[in-house]
Amino acid sequence: MIPLHNILFIDIETVSQHRSFLELPEAWKELWTRKAESLLRNSKEEHTVESIYERAAIYAEFGKIICISCGILQGQGENKTLTVKSFSGNDEKEILAGFSGMLDRWTPGSAKFLCAHNGKEFDFPYLCRRLIVNELPIPALLNTSGKKPWELNFLDTMDLWKFGDYKSYISLNLLAHVLNVPTSKDDIDGSMVGDTYWNLNDLPRIVQYCQKDVITLTQIYLRMNREPLALPENIEIK
Repeated sequence: MIPLHNILFIDIETVSQHRSFLELPEAWKELWTRKAESLLRNSKEEHTVESIYERAAIYAEFGKIICISCGILQGQGENKTLTVKSFSGNDEKEILAGFSGMLDRWTPGSAKFLCAHNGKEFDFPYLCRRLIVNELPIPALLNTSGKKPWELNFLDTMDLWKFGDYKSYISLNLLAHVLNVPTSKDDIDGSMVGDTYWNLNDLPRIVQYCQKDVITLTQIYLRMNREPLALPENIEIK
């Protein structure tokens, strides 16, 4: 088993690069229209290019990162501690630079791993793409260039739950309930992040939501590996 203190548990929150389709520069309107039309082609729902612009957040070409939360475990058994830290703000380049610097300082020494829920399909590639867009180097731990799949130090709780079933999808919240992992009730979910950021201007609320997901993610990984969960009093948010 991988030493728990060698795993960094992460979650990211993303939004569209602009408040609405109407605020896009003309060239980007055309590019999003082409993307949206391909999304709408097989959709049974009644939507328009403008109405589905909120989905831009999930595409690294049209979205941006506003929060990266990460957690690290220390100690053993029921006395283990979980420390959570976030990089957030309106300046994506600053967020990415801060996270990358931390990652580079943490990585040397024994083999380190990144863990996220659906990280292989979303968090890890999204981070790499936005680093390139912002003209920042990709940290060694995230860099997949020239590596074979089994050489990547990526852990993914969704992937672990699939057990080779490539058709399966499970949300973090559902997996937590299946495994009897306690979750903190929140007043927002992933679908509300864009509105909370652009219309309510409430980034702290999004950061709190992201941090709670990191805690849930970590507890799920512990449960899947038959490890005692981190006690609430041993969880620290910096």
